[in-house]
Formats: sequence, C-alpha cells, structure tokens
Amino acid sequence: QVQLVESGGGSVQTGGSLRLSCVASTSPSDDCMGWFRQAPGKEREVVATIRLGYGTYYADFALGRASLSRDRNKDQLYLAMNSLKPEDTAIYYCAKGRPLGGSCRVMVPDHWGQGTQVTVSS
Repeated sequence: QVQLVESGGGSVQTGGSLRLSCVASTSPSDDCMGWFRQAPGKEREVVATIRLGYGTYYADFALGRASLSRDRNKDQLYLAMNSLKPEDTAIYYCAKGRPLGGSCRVMVPDHWGQGTQVTVSS
C-alpha cells in the first residue's frame, strides 16, 4: 500500500512563505506527483503537478508564487510558495497518480496523503 506523508504546514502571516514536503513509501517511478488543496467549503483543487521528464504544471493562482520539485533519487516531493494570502488557507494534500496524456497537466490521483494544514493570517 502506498503511503504519502506530508510535513511543513503551519501558520504564517500574509506575505510569508511555506515549504511543504511529501515522502512516499514507493521507489521513484514514471508517475505523477502533485499538491492539491482544499479550503473550507470548497472543492479540492490542484496546486501543481510534476512528472519527471515531462515538466511541471501550475494552477493559475500558483504561477509565479510556487515552485514544485521532485527528488529523482527518492520518491519525495516539495512545494515552496511565497507571497501567501489569506485565501491560500487550506489543507494541502500530496498525491500520486497517473497522467492523462503525456504530462501531468491533468493528473488522476490514485493515492493521497493525510493532508497538512496551512493557515495564512492577515
């Protein structure tokens, strides 16, 4: 069974930054990994996804503020995000899954982490 363990959430003030980490129990492979988030009362949405060799995809709200990276030697994923706003407050989830097409621009998550809370205060 695939396990994804996130860390790095917490409380930050507007304009601050975060760095989230996700460690998978699997070996590196040719699949998709990504970060999603879910704010209270809203649907879960993608933040960014990556497939090694195919590039990285960012949601519009994350463009210019987020940087996603994946360790080629370990099955680990990192998200750095700056200029945080109160609307970035959400539970952030790490996911592993399949691409629709070559890249992971559209990713079908097969496995989820437990989530890590990020709260941005004004």
